[in-house]
Amino acid sequence: MTDALIQSSQWLLYVVECVDHSLYTGITNNLNRRLRQHNTGKGAAYTAIRRPVKLLATWSFADRSTALKAEYAFKKNSHQRKLKLIQSKSPYLNGEFVEIN
Repeated sequence: MTDALIQSSQWLLYVVECVDHSLYTGITNNLNRRLRQHNTGKGAAYTAIRRPVKLLATWSFADRSTALKAEYAFKKNSHQRKLKLIQSKSPYLNGEFVEIN
């Protein structure tokens, strides 16, 4: 993934796997900062007690509103369906899958 996508004006939907194998989904326009927050216990209460987290997938969206709608829809899926969406590396709603290096 390029630095331009990690810190851009685009909004990203991201999925991380917690140490207990649960999934956490969020949005950000600065992925490096957000992952650092999660792994230092300052990102979200949910991930603070389930560290470290590992980035599994990212989709890019044109704006925050679209990313929020995608996050809401993604969270409605079962754990198994979320994993299938991640493994498919396909676009999700209006977002393009971003390859993670």
